[in-house]
Amino acid sequence: MRIAIVGAGGVGGYFGGRLAAAGADVTFLARGAHLEAMRARGLRITSPKGDLHLPRVKAESDPAAVGPVDVAFFAVKLYDTVGALALLPPLVGPNTIVVGFQNGVETVASLTGAVGAAHTAGGVSYVSAVIAEPGVIKHTAMDHLIFGMPDGSRSPQLEALLEACRPAAFQSTLSPDITVEIWTKFVRLSVFSGMTAVTRSPIGTIVNDPELLEMLKAAVRETLAVAHARGVAVASSIDEDVANAYKALPPQAKASMLEDLERGRRIELPWLSGAVARIGREVGVPTPIHTFINAVLKPHINGTT
Repeated sequence: MRIAIVGAGGVGGYFGGRLAAAGADVTFLARGAHLEAMRARGLRITSPKGDLHLPRVKAESDPAAVGPVDVAFFAVKLYDTVGALALLPPLVGPNTIVVGFQNGVETVASLTGAVGAAHTAGGVSYVSAVIAEPGVIKHTAMDHLIFGMPDGSRSPQLEALLEACRPAAFQSTLSPDITVEIWTKFVRLSVFSGMTAVTRSPIGTIVNDPELLEMLKAAVRETLAVAHARGVAVASSIDEDVANAYKALPPQAKASMLEDLERGRRIELPWLSGAVARIGREVGVPTPIHTFINAVLKPHINGTT
């Protein structure tokens, strides 16, 4: 199958690289120095699961040079969504499925507006990975892709994607209820991103401090309450589940939002803790911790570079 990766950063670069190494026909859509490095030197992944170097990869800036594919990963940063949506039409043929692997809970709606419901799938990525330098992806922890059609229907393209993922060195799941998966990830990530960024600390510092750990659990419960108010059946035990999962992570693991903050880049705050606070107001759910995180980090939304 032909796969296009729209956004070759931590998510797209890592999973696209692993898929290409396993034999899938993968083309990366990228820009700037990252694109030039991939064209010149290929793609390198450093990872505790084993480093990888693909000396030659397909990398383009123009989607028209790629043409229709079977599956497109939509994995750009949330603040780049509007511009990246314009890249999709040349990639979409009669049977193409575009899978949104962004953070937040609004990607399915964005993709549906751009390419139509028949071509839109939801996705979740659990991975800690960033562009360490042009052409190099640094993977720290987790590597699980979850995807599915929003209405729960079967998709031959997604079933073929699942088969393509099996020989790659990461976990993959075809979900019958991707909406719950997306909101479950949102509960986890809004807290992971917000807490590591607002403390400027890796996850180990937070889970090993009783007060910060309780703050983390309370933030989880806020996002959970927002999900339930929206009618999404995220498991109520998720506060303890998240705490245990984060204790099991490498203590140096950081959210990509903290990595971006440290590098002076734009951050996805408005779609994470900012969205929890915004949606909480809409549904009448108090979110004091996420409101605090949003207020403290708001001056850094546009970065310093």
